[in-house]
Amino acid sequence: MKRSLFTIILLLHIGFLLNAQTASEGTASFKTRAEESLKKQNYTEARFFFKRAFESSAAKGNYTEAIRCGVQANALYVRESLYKEGFELCRDMDVVLLKAETEQNKKYNDERFLVAKERLNMFSRLKNTERAKEQLTRLEELSGAIKNDSISEELLYLKANYYFTFGPPEAGVASYNKLIGSYKQSGNQDKVNECYKNMIALAEKVNNAPMAVRTYKSFVAWTDSINAVDASNELAATKQKYETTQKSLEEREDELSVQRYKMIALCVISVALIGALVFGTIVLLRFIHLSRKQKKSIEIANEHNELKSQFIRNISEQMEPALNTLAQSAQQLSKQAEEAKLMQIQIEALRGFSNDIQELSYLEHTLTEPYKQSEVSASNFCEGIVEKIKPHIRKDVEIAANAPKLQVKTNPEQLERILLHLLKNAAFYTETGKISLDFKKRGAHTVQFIVTDTGSGIPTELQANLFKPFTEIKDLTQGDGLGLPICSLIATKMNGSLSLDTSYTKGSRFILELHC
Repeated sequence: MKRSLFTIILLLHIGFLLNAQTASEGTASFKTRAEESLKKQNYTEARFFFKRAFESSAAKGNYTEAIRCGVQANALYVRESLYKEGFELCRDMDVVLLKAETEQNKKYNDERFLVAKERLNMFSRLKNTERAKEQLTRLEELSGAIKNDSISEELLYLKANYYFTFGPPEAGVASYNKLIGSYKQSGNQDKVNECYKNMIALAEKVNNAPMAVRTYKSFVAWTDSINAVDASNELAATKQKYETTQKSLEEREDELSVQRYKMIALCVISVALIGALVFGTIVLLRFIHLSRKQKKSIEIANEHNELKSQFIRNISEQMEPALNTLAQSAQQLSKQAEEAKLMQIQIEALRGFSNDIQELSYLEHTLTEPYKQSEVSASNFCEGIVEKIKPHIRKDVEIAANAPKLQVKTNPEQLERILLHLLKNAAFYTETGKISLDFKKRGAHTVQFIVTDTGSGIPTELQANLFKPFTEIKDLTQGDGLGLPICSLIATKMNGSLSLDTSYTKGSRFILELHC
């Protein structure tokens, strides 16, 4: 029991000593500690020391400093929406000011202006129109008594904020216009810019779009006028500098005329030689470039002609028996149903080949004419393509579409042609495993459609010529080999490319990349 009593007495004694030490600290120490706490964003501690600085300054009769510290403490109360404590502190500051005015027989209007401004801020935050208006009127009275330009400007800012908060906003605009007029007259361009930006911010804060637009137009007009004045001044300075230089040159012209003419002649000759050299170089480079281009074109044309010749010879060999069959079938159609069926297959193969040849030729001649585009949902589009291909899928094969819900700008008809062709090929060569259609966004304007299967894959020796026409000689009834070349040309017209991912070895993977 005695030990507990001794402990309590000791703690009280220590607390008394700490309070005495704190009380002995001066205003400067409290203020310094408050500012340090403020830098560390420890607002509660900063508020405490600003309030102690206020009390210490008031006790020592330094009333102006006391009010400044009190205002800083009050701002921290408002920051945390502690309005009750804020109004109590304002009342304490009023008491201090009343005491100061009684003792010193003079008015502390500047300090009362600061306290009234704090009250206006709190009432504005609380949306108390009547009390806020009272404080604004009080501020106008104090400003009239102080008669200070900076206080007058501060009052105009406060009035503008009040009217933008409670209305009418036109009165706030009028206050800002007075400030802008004053700053324009004094040539303070930075303050004018600041006023316009504050007006725009306040208009946006209260959702007054017409006022924001009008203010922005005025700001742009002001900026243009300033730029015009700056340009005019710069032009005048340049003109003056030019005239001075011209006069100096004229004074020395008689002495340097001979040397100048020689230098001019030499410069003209040098420029002419340089120009001739540059022109000759350009002509030579163009000649070399055109020669290379023509050589390349000839090589490509020869290669294509050779491929076409081989392909057409093969087709001709296949067309001859087909035509013979057609001639004989006219007489024996009813007797030989099997030949009639073969004839029908050959006819369909020839018709398909004819259509592919015509489309291939059309695409080659219209590559620079892009398709019309429209926006489609990547997710819905891919799922729709997969539904259309499901009848071609074997029962042991799984197919899926993986695409996010994004909008893509493309030509849906041609995109569907390419993807259906790729998926039909995948279905034909995949007996078990999985087929997938994936959509990926690779950049702001680049997307990819990826068709992957786990089928037999494409032999390495065929990959290089996969998208070239007329490189494969085959039976037309098994396909003409023009599907992928046609798809590649369609992709080019869609501002994209079709390629085979040679790094994928578990089947085949085709990548259609489009630039939207």
